[in-house]
Amino acid sequence: MAGLARGGQWPAWDTFKAQFTSEEGRVISDDGEGGRTYSEGQAYGLFFALVANDRKGFDTLLRWTENNLSGGDLGARLPAWLWGRRPDGTWGVIDSNAASDADIWIAYVLGEAARLWNAPQYRALGARLADRIIAEETADLPGLGPSLLPAPSGFVEAEGRWKLNPSYMPLQVMQRLATLYPLPAWRQLTQSSEKIIVGASPKGYAPDWTLYDARQGFLIDEKGKEKGQGAYNAIRVYLWAGMLHPAAPGRKPLLSALAPMARYVREQGYPPESIDVLTGQGSGPGPAGFTAAMLPFLQAQGDSAALKAQLSRLVANPVRSTAYYEQTLALFGLGWMEGRYRFSSGGQLLPQRTKP
Repeated sequence: MAGLARGGQWPAWDTFKAQFTSEEGRVISDDGEGGRTYSEGQAYGLFFALVANDRKGFDTLLRWTENNLSGGDLGARLPAWLWGRRPDGTWGVIDSNAASDADIWIAYVLGEAARLWNAPQYRALGARLADRIIAEETADLPGLGPSLLPAPSGFVEAEGRWKLNPSYMPLQVMQRLATLYPLPAWRQLTQSSEKIIVGASPKGYAPDWTLYDARQGFLIDEKGKEKGQGAYNAIRVYLWAGMLHPAAPGRKPLLSALAPMARYVREQGYPPESIDVLTGQGSGPGPAGFTAAMLPFLQAQGDSAALKAQLSRLVANPVRSTAYYEQTLALFGLGWMEGRYRFSSGGQLLPQRTKP
């Protein structure tokens, strides 16, 4: 596969492009399903391209995303979450439902690209996408207020009960969206997101999925395939929390609520691949990508011993070059540890070339 051309300021991003992206701008996963593309991968690719100051790569990724996942207009249609080879052998959208985590990252990245590259056309597109997210991917939940749903459809479990994903709610992204696209709903979504992450993690371990009941509050998703576990989704909750600016609203209570995971990593010597969010019983060592994702979190917790041990683990057990999701986590975690980017207290992206 021929990947996107080199062109940024971040060697790891160039390596990722060569391994996982096509010349047309499609991020190709290793999911065992013939090289499918997820809107999440496109969103993360856009973020990494912006951090690397890779304008050509950014525009190529954006063009493919808009043309193939949004029918040619990202502001008119939320991007489909899944694209690949269909049962009849043709290639295209497999599931037109959207994924709100991808959508908020894309809206965020468009707004930040407009600022960093002085390109207002990105912000105009991001504003239209942001409006569509509010209209199609939120609901007013009793006791929480306006909250981010995982998708436009499929996550209302019953009357007064919703299925939510805490890893879809990076607070720095939500906080910045409230400034970029100043609708009251974004500030409300930021507030409810913090409540969801903390409320769904009563023992300090974030779940992949949680149920919220209008009368009973947060419940374990017993019917979901994860059965109350925190695994490949939840690892991002710690990653996002660890990268919050020290003065960011909500950082202190979030780090406090999730502190038991830092203790688990220190005591066991690794982040678990999955963990029961109520008992704290882990399944065994997580992959190297999980370790990379934990680095900012351990640093934010001030746990230098655990941080040093995980850095050593990563040297001894590097992230597999063919593992798309692990490589994505590593770009976030190691890129942050290398100082290639930071977030301001209000969620602005501060690439290495930009002084705080």
